[in-house]
Amino acid sequence: MTDALQMFPVRQQLYSAPLADIPAAVRDQLCTAGLEERIRPGQRIAITAGSRGINNIATILKATVECVKSVGGQPFIVPAMGSHGGATAEGQIEVLATFGITEAQMGCPILSSMEVVELGRSERGTPVYLDRNAAGADGIIVINRVKTHTDFKGPYESGLMKMITIGLGKRVQAESIHAYLAWGLQNLIPEVGRAKIRLAPIQMALAILEDGYDQTCEIVGLKAEEIEAREPELLVRAKEYMARLPFDDIDLLIIDEIGKEISGAGMDPNVIGRLRIPGEPEFERPRVERLVVLDLTEETHGNGIGTGLADFTTQKLVDKIDWHVTNTNSVVSGFLLRSMVPVVCPTDQVAIETALFTLRRKSVEEVRAMRIRNTLHLEQLQLSAAFADEARDHPRIEIAGTPAPMRFDDAGNLL
Repeated sequence: MTDALQMFPVRQQLYSAPLADIPAAVRDQLCTAGLEERIRPGQRIAITAGSRGINNIATILKATVECVKSVGGQPFIVPAMGSHGGATAEGQIEVLATFGITEAQMGCPILSSMEVVELGRSERGTPVYLDRNAAGADGIIVINRVKTHTDFKGPYESGLMKMITIGLGKRVQAESIHAYLAWGLQNLIPEVGRAKIRLAPIQMALAILEDGYDQTCEIVGLKAEEIEAREPELLVRAKEYMARLPFDDIDLLIIDEIGKEISGAGMDPNVIGRLRIPGEPEFERPRVERLVVLDLTEETHGNGIGTGLADFTTQKLVDKIDWHVTNTNSVVSGFLLRSMVPVVCPTDQVAIETALFTLRRKSVEEVRAMRIRNTLHLEQLQLSAAFADEARDHPRIEIAGTPAPMRFDDAGNLL
């Protein structure tokens, strides 16, 4: 059946504006945020590091460490990632090491703990928790990418306020927010974040924006008191820059890999058009009828969140899932459908053939199929022959080859 599915490679032109000198941008923006005025010699400064696959994050963190040292501060890094890494201090250090964030590389200690202190209450009475190591610091610098969230829409999605609220609040704060599902994320992230900015020694922040090629295109330094007012405008820009699929109507979407470093949901719902959160409306576009995921990334450390967004998967993916890590993340978030296992097939080839069988009202030649590496990298993809005419007319698409059958190795793995 897959022999009849002719696929051709294309390149999609995305928004591109990479920063030429990232350490220089970090230094400039930290100065804009008041580095010299707000950090005094001898002060212990906590710098946040999250679990997302942010491009150049190790470079940005190292430059921040060096800037703090340059004014006499004593920097250390705190893992700020809620319940990720299996909700253990050791697991969160392992996640950071995946991104090249180690004590040796950063030139400062990494203090990891799941313990928190309660600072007070938000206006609705929600407890406000802060990582114990960060709470003992003289100052905190918050660093995170600002981007659209995988679970909800609002003026504050995935960014600085979320890092302050959930990342710096560890598992206990994550549980308190996620207990209210999407409503909690939408309403309690800004509320608890606002309280934490007031109660914690947060001094400044660096907001990172990425272009359509996952390149760092902006680094914006903010004083603590500017974060709440400025983040919504940064989110608007980030949404304008993000990559999307070039077509909305897709019969079959094949995704090579999913993982937590790619998206908090394993694969970005904003890209695939699937939310799967009870009570929340689904996306109007894109419209994907059948979705196949083939593998987990190494960097996800067995976290299989996102399998539940697919219709079909492979045995090799399921064999890589660490159920303790996955279930911890799933149960704390409350979005249980995201970690459920779809139809499991023995190989890539069988998974794709099974998906095509469910689309049998069309001939294989008529199926509008698309293959992507993951939802973070959308510059190179494959389209089936049914897309050929539209691809030729698409202003951002360059056809890079001729249609050919999908190829598999002897074990049924897609080449």
